[in-house]
Amino acid sequence: MAARVPDSLRRVLALFALLGPGLIAANAGNDAGGIATYSQVGAKYGYGLLWMMVLITLSLAIIQAMAARMGAVTGKGLAELIRENYGIRWSAFSTVAVLIANLGVCISEFVGIGAALQLAGLPAQVTVPIAAVGIWFIIVRGSYRSAEKVFIGLTLPFFAYPIAAILAHPDWGDVGRAIVEPRIHRDSAYLLLFVATAGTTITPYMQLYLQSAVVERGVRVEGIKKETREAAWGAVFADLIAAFIIIATGATLFTHGIHDVTSASDAAKALEPFAGRYAEALFGIGLLGASLLAAAILPIATSYVVSESLGLEKGIGRLPREAPVFVAIITAMIVVATLVAIVPGIPVISLLIGVQVVNGVLLPINLWFIWRLSRSVALMGEHRNHGVIDVLTAATVLFSGSLSLILVVVTLLGL
Repeated sequence: MAARVPDSLRRVLALFALLGPGLIAANAGNDAGGIATYSQVGAKYGYGLLWMMVLITLSLAIIQAMAARMGAVTGKGLAELIRENYGIRWSAFSTVAVLIANLGVCISEFVGIGAALQLAGLPAQVTVPIAAVGIWFIIVRGSYRSAEKVFIGLTLPFFAYPIAAILAHPDWGDVGRAIVEPRIHRDSAYLLLFVATAGTTITPYMQLYLQSAVVERGVRVEGIKKETREAAWGAVFADLIAAFIIIATGATLFTHGIHDVTSASDAAKALEPFAGRYAEALFGIGLLGASLLAAAILPIATSYVVSESLGLEKGIGRLPREAPVFVAIITAMIVVATLVAIVPGIPVISLLIGVQVVNGVLLPINLWFIWRLSRSVALMGEHRNHGVIDVLTAATVLFSGSLSLILVVVTLLGL
């Protein structure tokens, strides 16, 4: 007679059954570059940018839900919809923009893997190639369902950040006030981190992966409510984690006059004198889990985009002979990222922060396509964007585009 599964375990298994592309995509945004950016925000401005996270969370939840809904209604990824509705030129333009951003971010993830394991005294030249081989096998040799379970499992290390924030003993009254009271600075460093934070929290590859993963998961119209709800809650969870990173570094580094960090791993080391060695270890665990998750998602998202733009076969677990281009792009990205990441003396912070700024500049391109397609009656029917959601989405596109323009002007003028 089979043993009875405890009710508590059954509830946990039921919860995991509800989790999927929305949670994975949102948490992939809290990658090595994201952690470096949030750490820099906390170190330089304390809790001063927490109010911004509220606005970004609302925008991210709307965009995530919209991408999930488009995937369920159309049964197609974003790149495929762009090609079909706007032609090959716009599709090529969007694809090239994504390739530029994603390759840079992918390199930063493998740098993050090496940096996290170096905290334990393990050399990046050994650990990064091992991680790369493991990621490749999960993506190429596993099925979509098995890969998704691994990705969901990689979200568990993110719980290290709330604990690290508690160990930092922040003034929760100050945290609460910072959330509801905007504190705006007019220096260029503030603007740069503002755009970088938006770029790392709402990144193009998140929506690209989410929509294509919803399609590959087999979600259709009848599953829209569950999938969009999961996507929105995934955004809330991911941004709570981001806020805890800012709180942890704001309560320690900023408070003690350390306003610059050179990498996410340096931020972890800097926590030890003020919050203890457990805080450093927790920060490192979170960095490792985040980097591994994003290092797997980025090649997949990029390969989805290229394959959909060219109308080729795609899918996790497809053999090279079944989807040669899809597998080749995944392999090439992992190999290039690994080779760059093991180069000694690579300027980590410049790479990580710089990539997030690039994402902030490229973000409006993808958001514009998502917004236009999601409000199409011919494409989406009764599930199209309209009313308040459409206005909020348009505002997000306009806001991110304005930030990008301001950043370009400030950079060119050297202000």
